[in-house]
Amino acid sequence: MRVWAVSNQKGGVGKTTTVVTLGGILASRGYRTLLIDLDPHGSLTSYFRMNPDQIDFSVYNLFQDVLAKKKLLPSPYIVSTEFEGLSVLPAATAIATVERQGGAGGMGLVVANGLSAVRKQYDFVLIDSPPMLGVLMVNALAACEHLFVPVLSEFLALKGLERMLNTLEMIGRSRKTKLNYTIVPTLFDRRTRASIQTLRVMRERYGDQVWGSVVPVDTQVREASDAGIPLSHYMPKSKAVMAYTELLEHMFSQDQSRRIEPALATA
Repeated sequence: MRVWAVSNQKGGVGKTTTVVTLGGILASRGYRTLLIDLDPHGSLTSYFRMNPDQIDFSVYNLFQDVLAKKKLLPSPYIVSTEFEGLSVLPAATAIATVERQGGAGGMGLVVANGLSAVRKQYDFVLIDSPPMLGVLMVNALAACEHLFVPVLSEFLALKGLERMLNTLEMIGRSRKTKLNYTIVPTLFDRRTRASIQTLRVMRERYGDQVWGSVVPVDTQVREASDAGIPLSHYMPKSKAVMAYTELLEHMFSQDQSRRIEPALATA
């Protein structure tokens, strides 16, 4: 099982779009894929037509189980979607209160420990992290083996990227191991000078940490979201899907030795 997280301390950068689209592509290829919503705003949860304000079972129950000293078993809280191979561990709005419970022992490893119980059930897990540093983001970073940092192709986004990378450095020191990450330029519009200049600055500052391609502006992303369908299923030949497919192939090429065969495709 591979665990990837998507995080940035700036909102509106395409985190949920990245999680849903990558997850949709993986599922369409036959990989058993789990998406986890750790954002109290519940954008990922809402995408699949679940209400974070009214949901009964969610990732919040995992944190409650820790406080109650129960065994961590995520399966009862995971929801199968209508898309084959794609499941969601949704968020309840109440997950925001976890920050006030952060002093409880082991709260930073709830997701990582919970995933150990479902390791054989999924090929890939993608985590949508909240845009603020706290217990929930720490959970996402502690559970993942690779992080995607989506960054808007505009100058103001570079400050947010700098804060995020400082956070990664700090967390890396505390966990005594470097977290691998890829900066993903999003909402790139080659018609604007701002996008082109921002991308150039990003590559000059961060070099190989920046993915070699971009996710372009694509109006079909919003249409797919409005329909509650992963873009990979809604419009598989769209510009954004082609870009995320390229990102996925880049990840596969980075570590051929750990290439996972899609379980559903071979079942």
